[in-house]
Amino acid sequence: MSSEGVIIVAKTVLHVGPGSSPLPPWIETEQETRFDIDARNEPDIVGDMCAMGEIGQYDVVVACHVLEHVTLPQARKALSEFKRVLAPKGLAIIVVPDLEDVRPTSEILYESELGPVSGLDMFYGMQSAIAEYPHMAHKYGYVSATLHRELTQAGFTGVTTSRDDGWNLVGVGVVE
Repeated sequence: MSSEGVIIVAKTVLHVGPGSSPLPPWIETEQETRFDIDARNEPDIVGDMCAMGEIGQYDVVVACHVLEHVTLPQARKALSEFKRVLAPKGLAIIVVPDLEDVRPTSEILYESELGPVSGLDMFYGMQSAIAEYPHMAHKYGYVSATLHRELTQAGFTGVTTSRDDGWNLVGVGVVE
């Protein structure tokens, strides 16, 4: 999304699984609500994205590098929850590692804030972080077709997926 110069402007944004990361620079909002499973990240709401409870309604749900940390059945529950908490015409923006051209090897593909990232890290999670944060292990992987399928099957409309130049896959869907 950022490579196209698109800026998303929304009154309310639910930022799912942010850790300590800010919203992507291509999202502007009056109110960001941070929702995370780990209380150490000091989110506004501590909880499980597969069962969010009554947390209100949002114009946009952003989940950057979260969906790969749960199994496919759990990801389907999470997408259902994202859809449930979105207002009509709400937008879901999902960013996951793009595994399309990745092999699970120890070859370093790029440098991140957490250090070097290999294909093994993209498939299974950052090995350097999993010991302290076991929920950071990857339990499912995505390519454009699988992310598109899951957003569509969850009931989102106008689904698009795009690959960026930073080993990311971006999926967008709308709630009717």
